[in-house]
Amino acid sequence: MPELPEVETTKRGIAPFVTGRVVERVVLRRKTLRWPIPRVISTRLPGRRIDAIERRAKYLLLHTEAGSALLHLGMSGSLRIVTPDFPLRKHDHYDFVLDSGKALRFNDPRRFGCLLWQPPGEVHPLLQQLGPEPLGEAFDGDWLWHLSRGRSAAVKSFLMDQSVVVGVGNIYASEALFAAGVHPKRAAGAVSRVRYARIAMEIRRILAYAITRGGTTLRDFIAPDGAPGYFEQELMVYGRAGQPCKVCGTPIRAAVIGQRMSYWCPRCQH
Repeated sequence: MPELPEVETTKRGIAPFVTGRVVERVVLRRKTLRWPIPRVISTRLPGRRIDAIERRAKYLLLHTEAGSALLHLGMSGSLRIVTPDFPLRKHDHYDFVLDSGKALRFNDPRRFGCLLWQPPGEVHPLLQQLGPEPLGEAFDGDWLWHLSRGRSAAVKSFLMDQSVVVGVGNIYASEALFAAGVHPKRAAGAVSRVRYARIAMEIRRILAYAITRGGTTLRDFIAPDGAPGYFEQELMVYGRAGQPCKVCGTPIRAAVIGQRMSYWCPRCQH
């Protein structure tokens, strides 16, 4: 599933091709993805210039004077820049045809993505309860420490709570906790202020690095027969159950925490 760095990479990849361009028409090949696509997409978006593209958590917003198209990639979605007449692939669900002669095309085999509408001056309900951005100024160890007081849930589940901080998905929560030396099953309320400072620092570092790695493949976004270039992740624990820890050599363990598979080193993390 695309996580925050992949969505940020997508934003950076398509931004040069959509920012400042006018949407000439919207081509919808389905009426419903995860939720029904509102009719206003087809009535308000055509003829409008895309003034900016923003990422909020794992959502992308294409801002126009008339409102904003709200996009989510779901579990398997991808956006490509193509020509409008480029042959369709299976699961190509919609196009935004631009005045540049290009089109922004969305493909999603599982149809868990979404295309919704945010009126001007409003915040869509899906965005209203989200926590701070992990790379923004509002996020730090003190924020985590204060929110965690009295919480008995595992610290990994706490970090993946989108009302606490957005965009720290399963992979990056596992990697950040390893880098900070914190066991993922430890109760969130039992983690010290000092250790939360380290966790916040590692979340920032790992996400920033992952975005940079994604940036090395931005050329893939203009290849009409290629999917977006999600970066090759250099993982320390995630997906490495039974393999030796890259730091101490102890076999990596795995278990389900909060309905998600989690990975840790029993020696490096406590």
